[in-house]
Amino acid sequence: MILTIDSIPSPLRTLPRDGWLLFLTRFVRLFAYGSLSVVLVFYLISLGLSESQTGLLLTLTLVGDTVVSLYLTTRADRIGRRRMLIAGAILMAAAGIAFACTSNFLLLILAGAIGVISPSGNEVGPFLSIEQAALSHVVPAGIRTEVFAWYTLAGSLATAIGALCGGAVTHALQKTAMRPMASYRAVVILYSALGVMLAFVFTRLSSAAEVTAPGEETAFPSFLGIGRSRHVVVKLASLFALDSFAGGFVVQSFAAYWFYLRFGVDPGTLGIIFFWANIFAGISSLLASRLASRFGLINTMVATHLPSNILLILVPLMPNLSSAVLVLLVRFSISQMDVPTRQSYTMAVVSAEERSAAAGITGVARTTGAAISPLFVGFMFARPSLINAPFFIAGTLKIMYDLLLYREFIGVRPPDEPS
Repeated sequence: MILTIDSIPSPLRTLPRDGWLLFLTRFVRLFAYGSLSVVLVFYLISLGLSESQTGLLLTLTLVGDTVVSLYLTTRADRIGRRRMLIAGAILMAAAGIAFACTSNFLLLILAGAIGVISPSGNEVGPFLSIEQAALSHVVPAGIRTEVFAWYTLAGSLATAIGALCGGAVTHALQKTAMRPMASYRAVVILYSALGVMLAFVFTRLSSAAEVTAPGEETAFPSFLGIGRSRHVVVKLASLFALDSFAGGFVVQSFAAYWFYLRFGVDPGTLGIIFFWANIFAGISSLLASRLASRFGLINTMVATHLPSNILLILVPLMPNLSSAVLVLLVRFSISQMDVPTRQSYTMAVVSAEERSAAAGITGVARTTGAAISPLFVGFMFARPSLINAPFFIAGTLKIMYDLLLYREFIGVRPPDEPS
């Protein structure tokens, strides 16, 4: 089959070179995150860490990512988006090298806190926030939500393929008599190599992705890059933190480990399960943009997120592996429909010179929320009677988030959204 211009989805036909580069960096990064997420907890346990230590490490890793993200994203519009993206990629590569080279708990904490490691398969670090701002800068407002939907799909496909490859690689290496720990370490090394590749691709971005072209001047807000949008950003950040705190109880690494504890599923099979889960999540994002154009961004976010959280609560109630996987896959098929709509909404309600900072602050809020939860999950997984509790807690808190989001923002419409 030959790819022609007519076969490219219409929102993507107008993408400039920088837009395509940002799609590529999204794919490379999420592939790395997906491959690592399937084996990370297995790898840390094989190094000799306990479940509680692993939960603490992942929490402190996300805390470190929060600090790094806040520093880089709130300065990106002033210092340069490309520079901050390259810095983040270097930190990602460095963290992978450190995790591959040591089993010392304190050194792992240091590397995870300073570097960029994703235990969930989802975005961490400064990348998503700055890329959202850059994409919003190079595409027309009328197709922003659709472009974000395809951008989300690219990430979901990459995470899915990465999870599949991460599980398959470790399974294949263990068949060659390689020790499990060494097979997991191979994926960690791959993660680092992809960080180096990411840094190189970011160097190819042009000045068009920046807030201003060379020679232009813009008055930037002084406090964390946010000025008149501060009230809206603070409320959004608080709600997003609640959502991510809830999601942190069921991050992909721990969800994979739960399937192992509950049903004895091996990493190779887990890779297949989360491959399809992320495929379904990515495809659903395309439908989200169509729903948003008809019903509005906030309505779409809430109406698609609520049922997915009910399904999340049902996963541990299933009596066997097949039914648990089925509910999980159905849940994934609608759970991420709020992602492109959320991204588009945040970019729409702030001004251009505040976009990186706004995305960064809300992104940091999400990372902060997600950073706390693994600490509790580690303790729960260390107690067999509590391994199902994270699903119940996550689903309940996420339902609370949906209701609060609707109440606070149903009356705040983006300028380009019809009344």
